[in-house]
Amino acid sequence: MPMLLIKGVYKIVGASPDGDSVRFYPDDPNEWDLLRGRRVRRNRAGGAQLRLDGIDTLETHYRPPHGPELHQPAPYAGRAAQELLDRLGFQNVQRNDHGIVSAATPESRPGYVFTRSADVHGRCIAFAGAGTAPGASGTLVKFEVSHLRETLNHHQLAEGMAYPTFYRQLFVDLREEMTAASQQARDKGMGLWSADVTQTGAKITGLNSLTDSAVVLPKLFRRLADYLVLGDGDTSVAGFSAYLAQRDDRLLVLSNGQWTGFDSVVQATGDTVRLTHAPEDLVFDEK
Repeated sequence: MPMLLIKGVYKIVGASPDGDSVRFYPDDPNEWDLLRGRRVRRNRAGGAQLRLDGIDTLETHYRPPHGPELHQPAPYAGRAAQELLDRLGFQNVQRNDHGIVSAATPESRPGYVFTRSADVHGRCIAFAGAGTAPGASGTLVKFEVSHLRETLNHHQLAEGMAYPTFYRQLFVDLREEMTAASQQARDKGMGLWSADVTQTGAKITGLNSLTDSAVVLPKLFRRLADYLVLGDGDTSVAGFSAYLAQRDDRLLVLSNGQWTGFDSVVQATGDTVRLTHAPEDLVFDEK
């Protein structure tokens, strides 16, 4: 899987990094322009927000359209963010009431990214590493499983800090390695897996269920949050499947080879919502 390798530094002061997103500054900001397709949005200093490919950590700050800012249950969302910053080598991290980092030691940490594209929000979709880059910056490198194992993406899965969340462009060998890392963490009950109810079922009685108790796949959390806010106080999930069908999130179920909608793998019964397949059995279509 050929990917562009870019060397640079991570900086977090003034930003709100979470468990699967952090700001990266290339040594040469012009290297962002070597990517084809969607352009990476960067600030005046060349810094851009990364979205770590193949993983999704619990939300620390999610705002549904026309709704309040929400988060997924503590301590798992916060632990994932802290794990990422620890892995990068930041210490003494302080945040304000809005989750924005106000101080950290040191000011920056060296690292690198492997990337092929940006998402619809202009975030660089990346496999991100700390320390010395395994090649020359600005060059295409054949990204292999050995590279993957050194990334933050793999680390978050192996520590049980993230759910595997796959999209179409991810190559099969990488997806299989990430699945194996995630399954090992789940079998050991590590991190979020000790409280996960994605497949066993989350009891939904309102937005508080999502923020206080229901540890579920973040994509399911975001869709439930959007649905409940749209309901103007109605806490019933009876219409959730129909709402998902309207959203038309398309995905491939690996175990049966079927392309379908997200609504077909989510079951709402009474006040309980669950995913009928393991997260690693799904490959979402990138919008």
